[in-house]
Amino acid sequence: MGLLGSVTSSMAAAQCGGASWYGPGFHGKKTASGQRFNENAMTAAHRTLPFGTVVKVTDQRTGKSIKVTINDRGPFHKGRIIDLSKAAAAKLGTKNAGTGKVCLARV
Repeated sequence: MGLLGSVTSSMAAAQCGGASWYGPGFHGKKTASGQRFNENAMTAAHRTLPFGTVVKVTDQRTGKSIKVTINDRGPFHKGRIIDLSKAAAAKLGTKNAGTGKVCLARV
């Protein structure tokens, strides 16, 4: 089972793994959901969760949590489970590091 295990759209158990962020090069472009990407919004990309799903993202190192809405697909880098918008990464405290270890729980 890889890092994702057997994740379903119901996401019964928390999913943990790497998080990264994206923004500047994608700002204003269409996301996989058809919405325009806003790097200043509390949104994120996930490989399988339905668009519109609200997810609580908790930094495993600090315990800090934020809520984001899934509106895009990704990340496409091994070991990562979510790509946060620039604003979401800044609020979580992972923006400067670029990546972090997080756990996700569907809200």
